[in-house]
Amino acid sequence: MRDTLSRRQFLTRTGTVVLVGSAVSTVGPLPSWGAAAAKVGEAAPAFTATSTTGAPVSLGSYKGKIVVLEWTNHECPYVRKHYETGNMQTLQKDVTGQGVVWLTLISSAKGEQGYVSATQADELTATRKASPTAVLLDEKGVVGHLYGATNTPHMYIIDKAGTLVYAGAIDDRPTTRKADVQGANNYVRVALEAVAAGQPVKTSVTRAYGCTVKYS
Repeated sequence: MRDTLSRRQFLTRTGTVVLVGSAVSTVGPLPSWGAAAAKVGEAAPAFTATSTTGAPVSLGSYKGKIVVLEWTNHECPYVRKHYETGNMQTLQKDVTGQGVVWLTLISSAKGEQGYVSATQADELTATRKASPTAVLLDEKGVVGHLYGATNTPHMYIIDKAGTLVYAGAIDDRPTTRKADVQGANNYVRVALEAVAAGQPVKTSVTRAYGCTVKYS
């Protein structure tokens, strides 16, 4: 038997970016989807995490509201693409203005890329003119592992009934090029519009792209 890999095997093992149809691939190692407790179409796992104000924030406290979870790492070029163009902030402002709860989560472990203190996280929110409802610090990665968050950005949407209705990439342009923000299909915005209209989310699962979450 020849000690060679097929193209598909190589891409799977190396995590190389691939586009198959309209599905978005990863940048970095492919995740083990079966390991995640959070599954689209099922109840979103409950959690409580500490916000930058020091107060605990519970998902259950937002019962009856649409909730967006955004995993972030300010040093990741994929995250910077969306913040430096104002793309993420615009989406945050638009949807929170309509009553949607937006929780930004930082799961970078202490000493790892993207780790910040509460004060530094608040400074980032201010300087970037971001509009999340709250920024949650998940240094031990408890919430990140619970949801199977693998990349930054990694996006999730929970409907008013508490059901996870979207998980994956922010859009269909898995690059760091700022120019690619224009003309991209923003999966999150489209999904939120469907949820607000009481319609099913057509594209409910995509593969997140970006930097790997820097767990301990």
